[in-house]
Amino acid sequence: MGDQNNLPVWTNRDQWTVPELLAARLESDPDSELLDVDGETWTAAQLDRAARRLAAALTGYGVAKGDRVATLAVNSSAAVVTLFGVMQAGAVAVPVNTAFKGDYLHHQLADSGAGVVVVDEELADRVRAVAGDVDTLKHVIVAGAGQESSGSVTWHGWDEVMSADPAAGAPDVGSTDLNVLIYTGGTTGPSKGCMLNHNYTVTVARQIAYQWERTAADVVWTPLPLFHFNAYAIALVGTLVAGGRAAIHRKFSVSRFWPEINRVEATMASTLGSMLPLLGGDEDRPEMPRSGDAAANTTLRFISGAPVSEGVARRWVERFGIRPFDGGYGTTEASLLSLLPPGTKNKPGAAGVLNSEYWDVRVFDEHDNEVPTGERGEIVARPRKADMLYDGYWGRPQATLDSFRNLWHHSGDLGRVDEDGYLYFLDRKADYLRRRGENVSSAELEAVFAKHEAVVDLAVHAVPSPLGEDDIKVTLVVREGSGLTEEALFRWCVDRVPYFALPSYVEFRADLPRTDLGKILKRQLREEGVTPTTWCREGSGVTFERR
Repeated sequence: MGDQNNLPVWTNRDQWTVPELLAARLESDPDSELLDVDGETWTAAQLDRAARRLAAALTGYGVAKGDRVATLAVNSSAAVVTLFGVMQAGAVAVPVNTAFKGDYLHHQLADSGAGVVVVDEELADRVRAVAGDVDTLKHVIVAGAGQESSGSVTWHGWDEVMSADPAAGAPDVGSTDLNVLIYTGGTTGPSKGCMLNHNYTVTVARQIAYQWERTAADVVWTPLPLFHFNAYAIALVGTLVAGGRAAIHRKFSVSRFWPEINRVEATMASTLGSMLPLLGGDEDRPEMPRSGDAAANTTLRFISGAPVSEGVARRWVERFGIRPFDGGYGTTEASLLSLLPPGTKNKPGAAGVLNSEYWDVRVFDEHDNEVPTGERGEIVARPRKADMLYDGYWGRPQATLDSFRNLWHHSGDLGRVDEDGYLYFLDRKADYLRRRGENVSSAELEAVFAKHEAVVDLAVHAVPSPLGEDDIKVTLVVREGSGLTEEALFRWCVDRVPYFALPSYVEFRADLPRTDLGKILKRQLREEGVTPTTWCREGSGVTFERR
């Protein structure tokens, strides 16, 4: 991917938009299968026609170039059509996590200024509950039957929008125009919308396809949700970049993994590191075949997921003859800062080598001085090509400036680089968490718990998870004599936060550790972890529905 001493000149040539990629596929291969979305197949021609119908409907509802259209939809054909339809209308997609409800959902709809929301029928009540408080929201499209309009918001059914005459042409969208707003987990406040332009999206997809050595002969399968940039860039945009086809499963299931791989004849699978132990890299799970079993002797030759421990990787090789791939590092704002070019062997614990053709990546101390090779510090970066970095945080100029301190993008992650240029991710600098592939804002979660009348003081923080990434613990001081129990508090929060943000651990204390200035010492709480007085959700008998 380039030599540090022989770098390419600064350039913005060879830039693309996502609609241009779809147009190229239409010209070269309009009628072969492009996508399998939970069993429903789509050609490029079918997808384009449906997307242009939705674009025409959006335009009729007043959506103009640059306007934001939100989606609250599980992996489905409607979710795929919506993403491409929004782009065909020249608008900006705002994919919202389907676990969001209440304050979480309201924040992202209001913050993005969405004028239209496309929502699954089974999730429509969540939008209805907050729609009246989102001033910009004028239309809701239900992927299913329409619902009765109320107030200033007009509701539409999916059949209505799909009956529109296909739009004849799209607005003039350029590679530097915004493509999507991807919301990140906030660290000191509500989650922020990362502004990602078309060129950024396409470039990330191209780099991933390059290091995976993906070709038009490959079939990529993923259960990851389309509201994550990972699935969007790899399964949708990456398939238009590399050719071939992609299969998008509705949701992750251990028991359905091999049957789905076999059904679509997948050669590649895009997953999370936390899924790999469950899929046979940890326990001796009877439903998972060994390498000699017929189900394991498939076309699958590659599976990605990060982080992956050496033990899990070894068991995958032993059982299935596949070594999981985790040779890359990036953030929503800047990717890929490290990768594994074809033919490059990763080192244990490393996230590949520095992507020096596209990025200047350094490791800084707290004063923005570069640390010596091998020492720990914050990972920072500057692009070497135009339109490679996110365009800032939507509506938050100060937060954007803060992230560009001294003209370097500060990732908020701690890492080190060895003498051979391998990057190692070590920890997260800020107080946010990552659980099962989801970024969780500690500030947002704390705001929810603070609404309980018995809570006096609290801190949400991470504790290590046996599956990798984080588990969530909330440590609280409660009002004396309230009678509140840890289990009762957990049950109280079930309907108020996304399922992935539900804490695994709750601890009541007389007080919380603080600095001399009164700031809660979350680092100390993290180090103390699960104490003997901590209530643990697992084994407590508490059950809840994931929705």
